[in-house]
Amino acid sequence: MKAIFLDKDGTLVDNVPYNVEPRRIRLSSGAGPALRLLARLDYRFFVVSNQGGIALGRFPEDAMGLVSDRLADLLFRENLSLDGFYYCPHDPRGTIAPYSIACHCRKPLPGLLLKAAAEHGIDLRASWMIGDILHDVEAGNRAGCRTVLLDNGNETEWRLGPRRIPTRMAPDLYAAAVLIAGHDDHA
Repeated sequence: MKAIFLDKDGTLVDNVPYNVEPRRIRLSSGAGPALRLLARLDYRFFVVSNQGGIALGRFPEDAMGLVSDRLADLLFRENLSLDGFYYCPHDPRGTIAPYSIACHCRKPLPGLLLKAAAEHGIDLRASWMIGDILHDVEAGNRAGCRTVLLDNGNETEWRLGPRRIPTRMAPDLYAAAVLIAGHDDHA
């Protein structure tokens, strides 16, 4: 199976910091058509998201169930399905034990992608990670995926390194899907 791993905030949905209110979660512009294009190429969809707000005490971990349900509902309305929702509740700067730790699942580490791959039989070399910051790119590259950085203004640090170079860059999710589809046609 090949997958599209999607960062949540700023990639799949509009970036609203620390938002867990389902009514405020909206798909990013062009997300439905983008994912339908990729679904026609037999990609499956997995959200992989850092949710350090749990460790910082901004919201409880049980809020993630409502977020997952909202994402599944939004994709269902687009005739799509979400095959997995993976999140990291940790942040070493956090104040809520036991979440205030360094872990292997927080991007830029690849733990979320590796867990999804193991649980769903995903071929990481045939898969893509799409995100709006270089931590997403690094996580995808470390996992062995190809990567797309959405250059939509959300990356603010631009700390480059060998694992932080995306396979492709795109201005939005639809453009990323077109790039992936073109790469898929030539693979």
